[in-house]
Amino acid sequence: MAARIALITGGMGGLGEAICIKMAALGYQVVTTYSPGNTKSAEWLKSMEDQGYKFRAYPCDVGDYDSAQACIAQITADLGPVDVLVNNAGITRDMTFKKMDKSAWDAVIRTNLDSVFNMTKPLCDGMVERGWGRIINISSVNGQKGAFGQTNYSAAKAGMHGFTKALALEVARRGVTVNTISPGYIGTRMVMAIPSEVLESKIIPQIPMARLGKPEEVAGLVAYLASDEAAFLTGANIAINGGQHMF
Repeated sequence: MAARIALITGGMGGLGEAICIKMAALGYQVVTTYSPGNTKSAEWLKSMEDQGYKFRAYPCDVGDYDSAQACIAQITADLGPVDVLVNNAGITRDMTFKKMDKSAWDAVIRTNLDSVFNMTKPLCDGMVERGWGRIINISSVNGQKGAFGQTNYSAAKAGMHGFTKALALEVARRGVTVNTISPGYIGTRMVMAIPSEVLESKIIPQIPMARLGKPEEVAGLVAYLASDEAAFLTGANIAINGGQHMF
């Protein structure tokens, strides 16, 4: 049996990279997307290859429907149908709602939420026809509890799980599962860019485990949801936040 193909959007970020590595270690053929403006994609691929991981990467504006369609068509032509889709791409444009302009709202909704439709749409029917597929949407604790200065980000991340639940119902009988993962504060470059005094005084004290999560811990959860063993788990929103938010 040929290796299953796993597509991870935003795979060159801290969390995405950990997911790519985990899936490759489990025998998946790993494909990722990167922003067309990313000038370091070749450097990243080389660094991964030096560590023993040979990934394929395709330029794609995940917030643009036509770009996503073209990207998926090229991946399918080159490698075959995608079995596992991890919608991981995301950005922030944090500011209070009073200061937020339309461009900051649109950018986050486009990249974090529109992308889920854009990337899932060209893949879902094929998964249903083949009778097997995994769609995993990476949301956030702040989509569950809200966050000061993140009306755009929290709205997009909450919307991802609404998408998950509705699509899960539609494809449940066809061997395709759709789930959401909502990480808390994970030690990625994005989080580590937060001033250390803010992390130490405001964020970590809110986490009962008293530490940031590790990207590898989230990647392990992705790997489980992508597995055959997770076939009875769909429409779920799984929190992985060190106890910061329980519901």
